[in-house]
Amino acid sequence: MAFPFLSRPSFSRIGAGKNEIKGIRVARQSFLFTSESVSEGHPDKVCDRISDEVVDAFFRDGIAEGLDPWSIRAACETLATTNRVVIAGEYRGPRSVTVARIEDIARTAIRDIGYEQAGFHWANCNIEVLLHGQSADIAQGVDAKQPANQEEGAGDQGIMFGYACRETPELMPAPIYYAHKILEDLARARKTKSGDAAKLGPDSKSQVTVRYEGGKPVGVTQIVVSHQHIVEDLTSKDVRDIVEPYVRAALPDGWIGRDTIWHINPTGKFYIGGPDGDTGLTGRKIIVDTYGGAAPHGGGAFSGKDPTKVDRSAAYAARYLAKNVVAAGLADRCTIQLSYAIGVAKPLSIYVDTHGTGKVDEAAIEAALDKTMDLTPRGIRQQLDLNRPIYARTSAYGHFGRKPDNDGGFSWEKLDLSDAIQKAV
Repeated sequence: MAFPFLSRPSFSRIGAGKNEIKGIRVARQSFLFTSESVSEGHPDKVCDRISDEVVDAFFRDGIAEGLDPWSIRAACETLATTNRVVIAGEYRGPRSVTVARIEDIARTAIRDIGYEQAGFHWANCNIEVLLHGQSADIAQGVDAKQPANQEEGAGDQGIMFGYACRETPELMPAPIYYAHKILEDLARARKTKSGDAAKLGPDSKSQVTVRYEGGKPVGVTQIVVSHQHIVEDLTSKDVRDIVEPYVRAALPDGWIGRDTIWHINPTGKFYIGGPDGDTGLTGRKIIVDTYGGAAPHGGGAFSGKDPTKVDRSAAYAARYLAKNVVAAGLADRCTIQLSYAIGVAKPLSIYVDTHGTGKVDEAAIEAALDKTMDLTPRGIRQQLDLNRPIYARTSAYGHFGRKPDNDGGFSWEKLDLSDAIQKAV
């Protein structure tokens, strides 16, 4: 069975079947699709947050010291387990980002997330910093070469995808959008100690199964929330009583019915959570970070990487382009693939799939995108203004479908390119 979100129309040689109209394959119209999210206190997300805070520190301090932000490099990986955090990677930037400073950054992030439990506490966990200078072999392929002023190359080979659709006002797939929203609302209530939400801990997961009719999301059939609690003797029913109002408020009116099945802390007690309960690693939630499985992923993680790494910046560019294609009225759904080679500036390929919803030929959109945006690593950073300390905020509740911030955060969610794309087609 074709994956419902990826069934690009193609001509059939055998005539019209179940999912065919006059020999043309079309996307399924009625199906169930599920996406999951995890909270900022999930062990992997703790690591994403620390890694992105370190990247932000290099940009923040570097800019404050008068360094050229175009020259700053940071790649930071974090591991977290019971009362231990290991931070490793490479950098090129301000000297003020010392080992002691990075330790403080990590503790502040852990404290903000909310970990003050015996097995993982911001104040007394052991933090080891193993950052080292960037490899000269990598740098020579990325840096613009002088005096020839040759273009900066991509930091690595790879393929990146962007996606947009009309299922939500933010042009995101409904399952992942609402899975994020449930946990984000619960985290806000927990941190402000709103009523019984104060009894919840930082670690949680959500999962939403959305029912589609006529190709559009119309309701949820299954809801899963597993939430850590800091009051040890809470039952699954107690936790449901706390979280259910937030779930109902997050989902559209009428989406929850009498037949909707709830799974709230289905294993029972969830008192031990976070890195004490399970080891965390940077970059291990890439589907949560993107489209919840509704679109392809190239494989590269985002968190902990400066924007010379096309794993991150080109994925942001692909989302930016896909969102603006949909906003321009050229398609109701759009998947974009970009590909790069290490040390090479221009993308090797630009691919567009409108999943049978396009108003113009996909090849024409591909040509228009190549004209309207410089998709070299430098061009992407310039267009989206990525040389800024804007990354820690992306580490939980998705990198896409967020509102652009006044300081440049989530710039790839802007709709300022739609007119130019429409004119270029």
